Amino acid sequence: MKVSIQGIKGSNHHIVAKNYFEKEVSLLECMSFDSLVDSLIEGKSDIGIMAIENTIAGSIIPNYALIDQHHLHIVGEYYLNIHHHLMALTGQKLTDIKEVVSHPMALLQCKEFFKNHKNIKLVEDSDTADVAKRISENQLKNIAAIAPKIAAEIYGLEVIEDEIQTIKDNATRFVIVQTKQSKLNQNSINKASLKFQLDHKRGSLAAILNVLSDCKMSLTKIQSLPVIEMPWKYAFFVDVTFDVLSDYEKAISIITIMAEDFKVLGTYNNGRK
Repeated sequence: MKVSIQGIKGSNHHIVAKNYFEKEVSLLECMSFDSLVDSLIEGKSDIGIMAIENTIAGSIIPNYALIDQHHLHIVGEYYLNIHHHLMALTGQKLTDIKEVVSHPMALLQCKEFFKNHKNIKLVEDSDTADVAKRISENQLKNIAAIAPKIAAEIYGLEVIEDEIQTIKDNATRFVIVQTKQSKLNQNSINKASLKFQLDHKRGSLAAILNVLSDCKMSLTKIQSLPVIEMPWKYAFFVDVTFDVLSDYEKAISIITIMAEDFKVLGTYNNGRK
């Protein structure tokens, strides 16, 4: 199986690939989520891993649009506790560091740490682990990366500050996507991701939410996105969990009639144990 990830070995996406799949997989490293989606569509990979939301930074809204626009199917999810470590060449100390380069999300999640180190310049980059790799390959002194500890192990760097994230209980939800529908055993399905549009009139969203409640669905996520070229019209992305598959099927049959552009983005097993 070939799995496409955003970033390179040593990234959080790499950690998810290692933890989610019980068998050895071949990684296809992609430097953007757009190229990750392209790899799936072009058949270069069988399955992809995409971060979709974080407990601190919130939803990664462009990824909802990518999944919808390219008709990808969510077939699983994984919740990863995020640990940010500051790493540099062996022998470098915090006082030697003049510049820290990392993904914007990592910088955002560690901003409190750097308030106490205002002499350090923060620079945005596309991937946490890729910065660690460049520091190692080019022997860049006075520059540090923020990355998972596995990146230091892979690229031979030294961790100079552990756990620098502002909020220690920091987790990211990743979705497992592919171009084909899920083939999970029905007994394993207890979560679904849905997308729909509604008329802009009073009570339309409340009516949908009432259907979900009446059908014993638990709403775990709702996210709105503007519909391109249709001002003030929104698409809603909803995640629901359920105990009985027939309750879910009943809800779907009703919402299909009530909502516009209704789509099931995926049915899968709830990743939160």
